[in-house]
Amino acid sequence: MDSPTDQEPADKVAGTGSQQVETPAGTPPGAKPVPPKTAVAAPAARVVAKPVGALVEGTPDPPVNKMRRRIVWSAIAGSLFVYFLMFLRFFLPRSITEPPTTFRIGAPGDYALGVDTKWQQQYRIWVTKTSDRLFVIYARCTHLGCTPDWKASENKFKCPCHGSGYDSEGINFEGPAPRPMDRAHVEIDAEGQIVVNVSRLYEWPKGEKGKFDDKDAYISL
Repeated sequence: MDSPTDQEPADKVAGTGSQQVETPAGTPPGAKPVPPKTAVAAPAARVVAKPVGALVEGTPDPPVNKMRRRIVWSAIAGSLFVYFLMFLRFFLPRSITEPPTTFRIGAPGDYALGVDTKWQQQYRIWVTKTSDRLFVIYARCTHLGCTPDWKASENKFKCPCHGSGYDSEGINFEGPAPRPMDRAHVEIDAEGQIVVNVSRLYEWPKGEKGKFDDKDAYISL
């Protein structure tokens, strides 16, 4: 039999299961203690995770902006390309291409009497053929170096710069030209071709004896 000290009074302690609630002193015998309510946690909000690697679509770029960017990049690329070519040109040798001073113009039989102007643009010369000789006139006015024009209807050379006039043999007769036009060195090679050398000119200085009758100033026919 349990002793009175080992038994807890019913009016002091009341409990259900493993949870005990202390009854305060002075509580009426019929009043049962109400166990405290246990707070129930609210269910957590469901979080929807975004799939990994998902892309957010933005507003497409207007075509005008794309065109502007293309123009800008094209201009930059073009400038860089030009600068690159200039850089390469810096290392290349610089040379001036000039027409040859010695050349062949065919056989004497290829020319008729009078003035032939077919070599004027290429070599700046006229071929004049008379009854007894053929010579080459260097097409340069002796006034200021302009190229005269052959006026076949007037049978003369006329300088368009200051009006100097020359006859069919290049002898000046009007305008400010101080002397006749020069004649080039000519000779016949082994093949019967006329070889002209415009680096060797025969002049007729004003007031002096001319060199038009010198050897190689003309070809005898």
